[in-house]
This record gives sequence, C-alpha cells and structure tokens, in this order.
Amino acid sequence: MRKSRADEFLEFASARTGHLFRSACLLTSGDTHLAEDLTQETLGRMYAMWGRMARIGNPAAYAQTVLVRTFLSHQRRRSATERPLGELPDRAPENGEDPALRIALLDALAGLAPKDRAVVVLRYWEDRSIEETADALHVSSAAVRTRSVRALAKLRQRLGGNIAEFATR
Repeated sequence: MRKSRADEFLEFASARTGHLFRSACLLTSGDTHLAEDLTQETLGRMYAMWGRMARIGNPAAYAQTVLVRTFLSHQRRRSATERPLGELPDRAPENGEDPALRIALLDALAGLAPKDRAVVVLRYWEDRSIEETADALHVSSAAVRTRSVRALAKLRQRLGGNIAEFATR
C-alpha cells in the first residue's frame, strides 16, 4: 500500500527537524527562539510544495536551501535587529560540550554579515561543496569562494589567539 503525501511529509519532517534546527541555531548565532521559528517556517514551506517534491531530487538539501533563504529574508526585515534581553539560565554542559567554546564561536558567527554567516554554515557545518552553496544562495561559485575567504579571515580575527586553544579541545 502506498503512503499518503501527508505521511511521507511527516516522516521527512521527523527525520530532518533536528538537523534543520541545529543549522538554524548556527545561522542565528544561538538564538534558539528564532531558530525554532525559522525551522517551523521552513517545514511549512516544504509542506506547501510537498506534492512537487518528485521533481526535486534531494528534499533534505532543498530544505536546507529553504532554511537559508528564510533566514536571509528574515535578516532583511527591520525587526530582525531587535533583540530581547534577559538573564540566561545556568545549566550544566551536556554531552561534553564546552560552553566557552560554544559562546566564543557563536559570538564570532554573530559578527559576520548574514550572507557570510550563511556561506560559513553551508560550507563548513553542512559540508556542502562550493557549487552546492552557490546554488543554495543564488550566487556564483566565485562569490562563495570570496565570501568564504573573507568570512574565515574575520572569524580568525575575532577569535584571535584563542583559535589554537579551541583546536586542541
């Protein structure tokens, strides 16, 4: 018996939500609330066009592309610069994560322009090729290479001497 489209989408969404959320967290420099919103909007857009997924060879890669485009669209809005303030709850590190490293990297990513951040996340977190990143962002391969070099230089500058310390952990 053939699965319905809704069942197929539910299976896809269950499998990809965690990955989309982690990518969104990196894009938003750790803003989990915005990351949840971006993930939800991405899944909503994917559901709306799920019937046409047969033409798209890789729905997971397409979902990542939709996520990045949704993030960039959000960054263009005026309200994107508003940041809620408040105390962050103290919590113990989970699964051996290093809070100092996480905070330093998220702060460094936050200092990048949205498109530079998107290039870094797609190229080095998602491990996409230059061509795949260029397709996702609708730019040329040369633009991706240029943005990668400049973004990595900015990250090195922001992390300073700490980058060697982080690499040994």
